[in-house]
Amino acid sequence: MLYARLTNEWLAKDTSRKVKTALKAKFAAGERTFAYAPLGYVRHPEIKNALAVDGETKWIIEKIFDLAIHGAGAAKITKILTAEKVPTAGYLNFIRYGTFANIYAGAPEEKSYAWTIAQVKSILKDETYIGNSVHNRETNISYKNKRRIRKPQEEWFRVENTHEAIISEDVFYQVQEQIAGRRRQMKDATTQIFAGLVKCADCGWSMSFATNKQNKHPYSYFNCTSYRQLGKNGGRCTAHYVRYDTLYAYVLTRIQYWAGQAELGEEQLLERLLKTGDKGRAAQTKKQAAELAKAEKRKAEVDKLFAKMYEDWSAERITGYNFNMLSQKYQAEQSELIDKIDRIKAELATERQTASDAEKWVALIKQYSHPTELTAELLNTLIEKIVIHEATKDADGMREQEIEIYYRFVGKID
Repeated sequence: MLYARLTNEWLAKDTSRKVKTALKAKFAAGERTFAYAPLGYVRHPEIKNALAVDGETKWIIEKIFDLAIHGAGAAKITKILTAEKVPTAGYLNFIRYGTFANIYAGAPEEKSYAWTIAQVKSILKDETYIGNSVHNRETNISYKNKRRIRKPQEEWFRVENTHEAIISEDVFYQVQEQIAGRRRQMKDATTQIFAGLVKCADCGWSMSFATNKQNKHPYSYFNCTSYRQLGKNGGRCTAHYVRYDTLYAYVLTRIQYWAGQAELGEEQLLERLLKTGDKGRAAQTKKQAAELAKAEKRKAEVDKLFAKMYEDWSAERITGYNFNMLSQKYQAEQSELIDKIDRIKAELATERQTASDAEKWVALIKQYSHPTELTAELLNTLIEKIVIHEATKDADGMREQEIEIYYRFVGKID
């Protein structure tokens, strides 16, 4: 039994190594791996795993960079794109290939140009638009645990001039300098420590940070970015409002608690983390299994529809034009479903949390014994995300709000 387990471990590790080696060889040759071409590009019609400039959408990228170089920040650019009804990348893929039908089919018109600040920021920082391909920005924790983590920039694999650029290097790097100089500062001259970590529980968007200066005693707070951009009449989400000082105090208290537990006894804490994680994993596994069954059912339906459509075309019950149009739509959906099925199966195969994951987190929190304040370094080291639920009121009219902390390696343990 032990020999079989060790053999399986070795085979999995060796397979992971071979896959990484093959991918690295592809990257070095200037090839890319992608499900969808970035906005402004399409798959190259002649060269496999390569990009070609999309003459129909490159103007969107040019507009975004033109606004940025003339002083507009990501928030202002987002408002302009939305106001001018510029279509998003997701909507363009839906129109062209039928993908993301679950998001756009039958949705209100404003969904097609519902830009987010995060999307604009991602475009402004993407070297794809100066002709470079950057790989290895993320990696799995291990060949056993497929959870993705960000890698330091010095470990990224950059290949220059792999495809035609849309933006000149001079413009791109000037925009990067402007972004670096525009980072919001708090009154004590430190950057906003929760940046990128606070998420809305209902729509999943990042929460926006702001300061209320109209009050006699100014205070900072977070609310849902979707709600902030579209307002209460947008119908997409609600405020999920939480004050900065409330969030700060709660997160500090929980980290102090877990740091104290690590000091009391590592073995007891490890055992507790694994037992707590089992409950969360059971719920997640059930959800993923349901998603897998739904995706497999839909794929079977699409396969049948495709076969029926082919029969109708052969019997000349539909025209060649309609056959080609529907063929592209169903093939795109088939590809999307296959990717989704493979992804869920891979996640289910690695769902069981190992003792090694818990050990890593205990080792991390031990580095911050008796924390008295929160820093960006501490938060990003220990925490994956903080999920804010909409507040409610109890029978006495008291405000109650659930805040979930998902820690790196171990997930939700509070």
